[in-house]
Amino acid sequence: MLAAIAVVIAGIAAVLYVIPSASVHAPPSLAALVPAKTPVAVPAVAFTDGLGKRHMLGEFKGRYVLLNLWATWCGPCVKELPSLQRLQAAMPADKFAIVPVNVGRSDAMETAKFLMAHDAGKLSVNVDSDLALMRALHAYGLPATVLIDPQGREIARAEGPADWDDPAAIAYFKSLAAHAAS
Repeated sequence: MLAAIAVVIAGIAAVLYVIPSASVHAPPSLAALVPAKTPVAVPAVAFTDGLGKRHMLGEFKGRYVLLNLWATWCGPCVKELPSLQRLQAAMPADKFAIVPVNVGRSDAMETAKFLMAHDAGKLSVNVDSDLALMRALHAYGLPATVLIDPQGREIARAEGPADWDDPAAIAYFKSLAAHAAS
């Protein structure tokens, strides 16, 4: 029995800490996060932050990015926002960025109020009301989350909600961040 438990623990550790360069192997708690067959550069599309400043995903090169497309009217999106905030709190900001982008019709002020009201007020306020990110990333449902590597390539995607702050998920993302450029 102990040998079987040791094998399971070793298997989990291998999944969490041995990161092959060509693919992403997330823990079971992130079953929705599907590795890309081939990493592909993310498109150069702008979104707007809470102060009205335009940003491009390329600004995050050198860090892993978890880009989450959501909307206020999307129940599963709203439900996962607090878990994204808890993941953000657990991650080193210089190596891993959580970038939530509201793709609904809300402006930045409405988005900020909404995040505060839903236990996610520490997440950054970003909006893309013209759906440019959804179109460019071929995201057809919400929530849609894209994991981007430090070179600016999509390496995995989750279509639908995930348990972002599960301890195994946090350990997985910390392991990824440890491999990001300093």
